[in-house]
Amino acid sequence: MTATAPAAPPTRQPHAPVLVVLPALNEAESIGRVVAEVRHHQPGADLLVVDDGSVDRTADVARSAGARVMSLPFNLGVGGAMRAAYRFAFEEGYDCVVQVDADGQHDPSDIARLRTALADADIVVGARFAGVGDYVVRGPRRWAMRLLAATLSRLVGTPLTDPTSGFRMVNGRALSLFAFDFPEEYLGDTVEALVLASRARLRIAQVPVAMRERTTGAPSQNAFRSSAYLVRVVTAIVLAVARRAPIARPGSTVEATAT
Repeated sequence: MTATAPAAPPTRQPHAPVLVVLPALNEAESIGRVVAEVRHHQPGADLLVVDDGSVDRTADVARSAGARVMSLPFNLGVGGAMRAAYRFAFEEGYDCVVQVDADGQHDPSDIARLRTALADADIVVGARFAGVGDYVVRGPRRWAMRLLAATLSRLVGTPLTDPTSGFRMVNGRALSLFAFDFPEEYLGDTVEALVLASRARLRIAQVPVAMRERTTGAPSQNAFRSSAYLVRVVTAIVLAVARRAPIARPGSTVEATAT
């Protein structure tokens, strides 16, 4: 009887060096335009829209525009959507992921500048309030953001003017951490993630960017949420400091740190 050779493992299909992720909730009016704009500025990138439980045609419009779509069964929030995207990117072998808002406020032309800065960092934040553009936040939310920026800069050991920015790029080292330990709480996806990365000894940098005004849909902040923003900021800082240290994962290049 002739022995049969074991089947060769499936060959992973090659992919683009950069994965652009757009977490989207009910962004049918803007997602097609944003996908097209990303394609224009990053023609060699792969693009993933994470439909975070939308009840409109976000997923259909994104597919028609040429994006790959991951549809979540219900709304998880940006943190949950990005954790799913990071896990996907990790399992697919990407070594560079950039998060871009689906509402058009982030300028995809800035992705190239984040990529350049990633040569000397593991996480690059596209920062408002860093001397570029005229985007303005007023009232209690602005006071909270200033307090948060000062506190986070001290905690992570690097100047940060916009720690709540969702426009950020990570390399393979940060991806191997976020695929398993990315926080999902409100503000956790931005604030806690930076502290977590710092405790894992990842390098964090920021690049000044101009934020554009939303042209469609409704902003996530309303009067009630803005008035409660200071409380959320304090809670986010406490959670970020109290969060357990990262755990070393098989194949991960991230070092575990003591609690």
